[in-house]
Amino acid sequence: MSNVRADRHVEGDWWPHPIPDNVEFGEGFYCESAQIFRQLRSKKPGAVIIGKHVSCYAGCSFSVGENGRCTIGDFTLLNGALIMAEEKIDIGSHCLISWNVGIADSDFHPLEPAQRVIDAQALAPYFENRPPRPKLKTAPVKIGDNVWIGMNATILKAVVIGENSVVAAGAVVTRSVPPNTVVAGNPAVVVKQFEA
Repeated sequence: MSNVRADRHVEGDWWPHPIPDNVEFGEGFYCESAQIFRQLRSKKPGAVIIGKHVSCYAGCSFSVGENGRCTIGDFTLLNGALIMAEEKIDIGSHCLISWNVGIADSDFHPLEPAQRVIDAQALAPYFENRPPRPKLKTAPVKIGDNVWIGMNATILKAVVIGENSVVAAGAVVTRSVPPNTVVAGNPAVVVKQFEA
């Protein structure tokens, strides 16, 4: 059972488009609006793979690049999360991801000042001499099972969050988090560990 019809439109949705064909989802998938996939630029099969009984509310957004992929495990809830995958983001099962959480596997712009000038020109739609974008650095993000990420937290590229961990509201996670750990702050630091 799901609120996604056979034609891939969401029941009662204000968004006129169906869920894209390259989004796979399991039984019991709840999607508040197909507009969460409006930034899905990948045309590859399986660009987003969603497990069973996953809930995605309307504040979510899957910004998946041409070569990006995202997987979400069973019974995970995303309530207003922004998933930005240029390479790969894996989210485990039984995760709770709150409002305004940003998960990114790239910086999305170069760090070097001269390269950022070129990038700004490359992104200007009506600039007649648009250069190609500079090469961007990406590194996959992996979130283990049973992880709770509080509202306004940010998870940056190359981070692995171990199972059963908690990321406090507003935390900025720049380094990997061991299993059974609570992190908080900017940059996030360990504030508590659970017994395994």
